[in-house]
Amino acid sequence: MRGVISAAGYVPYRRLQRAEVKAFFGSGGGRGTRSVASYDEDTTTMGVEAARQALRSTEVRPSALWFATADPAYLEKTNATTIHAALRFDSDITALDMGGAVRSGVGSLLAALRSRDPILVVSSDIRVGLPTGADESVQGDGAAAILVGDDTDGPVIAEYLGGAQRTEEFIDRWRTPGDPRPRQWEERFGETKLLPLTDEAWNAALKAAGVNADQVDVTIVTGPHTRAVKGAGGKLGAKQIADDLSATVGQTGTTHPALLLANVLETATPGQVIALVSLSDGVDAAIFRTTDAIAQYRADRPVAMQVATAADIPYGKFLTWRQIITVEPPRRPEPDRISASVSGRTEEWKYAFVGSRDRSSGALHLPPARISRDGDAQDDMDAAPMADVRGTIATFTIDRIAYSPSPPIVFAIVDFAGGGRLPVELCDVEADSLAMGQQVEMTFRRLFTADGIHNYFWKARPVRA
Repeated sequence: MRGVISAAGYVPYRRLQRAEVKAFFGSGGGRGTRSVASYDEDTTTMGVEAARQALRSTEVRPSALWFATADPAYLEKTNATTIHAALRFDSDITALDMGGAVRSGVGSLLAALRSRDPILVVSSDIRVGLPTGADESVQGDGAAAILVGDDTDGPVIAEYLGGAQRTEEFIDRWRTPGDPRPRQWEERFGETKLLPLTDEAWNAALKAAGVNADQVDVTIVTGPHTRAVKGAGGKLGAKQIADDLSATVGQTGTTHPALLLANVLETATPGQVIALVSLSDGVDAAIFRTTDAIAQYRADRPVAMQVATAADIPYGKFLTWRQIITVEPPRRPEPDRISASVSGRTEEWKYAFVGSRDRSSGALHLPPARISRDGDAQDDMDAAPMADVRGTIATFTIDRIAYSPSPPIVFAIVDFAGGGRLPVELCDVEADSLAMGQQVEMTFRRLFTADGIHNYFWKARPVRA
């Protein structure tokens, strides 16, 4: 049996109220909210968060990591290697980018389902549109991770019954290199192309899975072409169409098929048949049946919880974070680029947040040290992974002068459970509501970018219910 072993979605903390767009410009916007990646998040950091959540729900470790995005943080350089480092994967685990197109997310998932090895498929996207346009409001940011494998690797919570794909070349949505936003042809044209392909893929997937349409309990229909998705949903004969999160999160592009699948699986019961249909440059369809193992499966951070736990962002700040408008920067020098050699020497600390613990005294050192502060023992340390260890704010300061793309900066002295103290920048935080003694957890972020090099490290965010 092959299928899904673990699934997780990551929805950023911030939300844009769509009504703010019309209040600001007099047009555009709409109802509901869309998810907004913070200024210190990109598709790589969000991919790390989704992957961490997926791996916390299982003991299975993959033999490969595939990363799909239409908005890569780097070109030429492999982005998946940063996720690989943050997860502390061994060097024999392959890390590959499967990016460039929105379809690469669901395409990577189907390719992994047809493979033989346990594969972690991570998809992530940040969606941008011009002010007052439909893309700005309808789309959203997010990431997802699906661990695919056999029941010989670990408990499979959703067996892959079969699927089908249909492809045809036509111009629907496109974005040339360097263009910050996608463009779209007249919607009726895309609809006339996608709907016939949907019928073909749907019927072929049902045949491959050995089920009838009336045996499908939940159908996920998604894609960036809103009109075609709506039309397809009405023609499949589905008993139940899954919530597409359009009212709260928005359409997250490359991520959305996996994000919706994770959301459905988090509330599924054994024996349910779930169909996934994605419309983008063709149609991809996959049929799953949940197993008895799903009754014991617990998501680390359910998508529904992340949707409910959010804070609004002012529209002006949203435009600044997306670099659509430029505001007066802090009157401080911008940071210099980081050193590749130093990053290489400190990979465990920088990317995976691993300290060192003295074997004789148990003293924890953050950052890692060669000489213990207790007893002066030298080079007698064990690695101390700290990325999943919570801490407590001992004290904090709000800095409105230091350089930041989104001031103010909030720094805190954090005492970690089990020992260790470190000054850490806080994120996803309301400065006025902070208090000493508050619990925080670590999250992978981008500190800054200089000379085209992204400086990734860890920040802390308040623990929320």
